[in-house]
Amino acid sequence: MGKQVLFSLWIFILVFSQNLWSQTQIDSTKIVKVLSFNILHGKTMKGDFNLDVIAKVIIDANPDFVALQEVDYKTNRARKYDLVTELGWRVKMAPIYARAMHYDGGEYGEGVLSKYTFLQTRNVPLPYIPGDEPRAALEITTVLPSKDTISFIGTHLDHLDLDTNKIMQAKEINKVFSTNKYPTILAGDLNAEPDSNTMNILESFWTASYNKSNPQPTFSSENPIQKIDYILFYPKHRWKVIKKEAICDTIASDHCAYLVTLQLLDE
Repeated sequence: MGKQVLFSLWIFILVFSQNLWSQTQIDSTKIVKVLSFNILHGKTMKGDFNLDVIAKVIIDANPDFVALQEVDYKTNRARKYDLVTELGWRVKMAPIYARAMHYDGGEYGEGVLSKYTFLQTRNVPLPYIPGDEPRAALEITTVLPSKDTISFIGTHLDHLDLDTNKIMQAKEINKVFSTNKYPTILAGDLNAEPDSNTMNILESFWTASYNKSNPQPTFSSENPIQKIDYILFYPKHRWKVIKKEAICDTIASDHCAYLVTLQLLDE
């Protein structure tokens, strides 16, 4: 009788352990690694033009999606390169570019790199005071290996100390993308610190991935003291933050790259 009880107890422990183990496993097909990286139009902090240095940061991070800011398209200063396509080729990811403005014999704007192909894309111009720099938000919609459809947005908000443009741009982002039918990630250099008016507006809709009590600074790469690069998501109940990291390569850019690993949750 004692042996039967012991055997039954052992079976119960085994089954319970297997159930607990299965519940704690994360479906790798629903893991999304997102990188935001301001690439300073391809110019390294040594003052040269070396896309391989920038590409190495991306390769080492191994993201699924990259939001690139300060992206030149065939400008004179970028040696007439299409930077996002050049980087896409180097890191073996699908590239797409969105113009914010014409500049220096070419264009200047946003770039996105993706491990997955695009279902659709759109370039959303953001409001600004005439005479200031135009800004844009580049959105892609794609399908994960889990067969879930998501949207990913890369943007770069106004850099001026006066936050008039940033506030208009934050409100426009909330307005345009609040109607998205798929779980959405917003990434970029927002040129705003935590608890600023701009971030408060964005976070009235989006959920932040950073630790508000201890945000990881992302600028400058040599002496990071400001948090201005972000990854946000919507809706809150569809995403879980697994890990976050500031990658501060002092040669590749004046910004740290910001890497966040997210898990897409079931409805």
